[in-house]
Amino acid sequence: MHNWSAPQRPNDYAEQSLVKAILDGTFAVGTTLPGERVLAVELGVTRPTLREAIQRLARDGWLTVQHGKPTLVNDYWRDGGLNVLSTLVLHSEQLPPTFVANLLEVRLNLAPAYTETAVSQNPQQISACLEGYQELPDTPAAYAAFDWRLHRTLTLVSGNPIYTLILNGFADFYEQIAQVYFVPDEARAASFAFYGALQQLALAGDAAGASALCRQVMQESVALWQRTSQV
Repeated sequence: MHNWSAPQRPNDYAEQSLVKAILDGTFAVGTTLPGERVLAVELGVTRPTLREAIQRLARDGWLTVQHGKPTLVNDYWRDGGLNVLSTLVLHSEQLPPTFVANLLEVRLNLAPAYTETAVSQNPQQISACLEGYQELPDTPAAYAAFDWRLHRTLTLVSGNPIYTLILNGFADFYEQIAQVYFVPDEARAASFAFYGALQQLALAGDAAGASALCRQVMQESVALWQRTSQV
């Protein structure tokens, strides 16, 4: 039997415990969950509480609830939604080594587009967002927080709410991962230069230049992470 920890809030406890059991292979991808009665006893929760947790996980893509059949454990990398990303960061020991590099590649594909649109839409607001970057404390935490604010502002000003929704899906762990990324001096120096160059392009209203700059810097960030994470 899985070593369940003592519950605090029953709904959250049941949901988190099921996720942990899926991630550690207790309930492997492609298998089915035990029956509701058995699983409720193992978790120490009521069947309605268990049912609610299962419905939440099904909504996010962890499980497939089949009427009259056992509940199937999905391949969450294939079937999951953005909420899966938010949950995975709480179990960072289960993340594959390529996770951060993959995340940076996603940003590489998205950031140039929303940066170009944002600078085109409201260059003054983007320039204002970058004010004060010169006074940033030279710490990973300060850079992580500033970088999050910048990219969120860029998505908001772009006028396309889908960009913001995607970025918000990373909200719980963006700064956590960014603090690791910004540990090397080289990473902070590169972003400092990026913020200054982007502000100048925004002041000039050069949306295409901002997009090109963003793409170059995002490509360099992927390469930088790959170098420093292997040290």
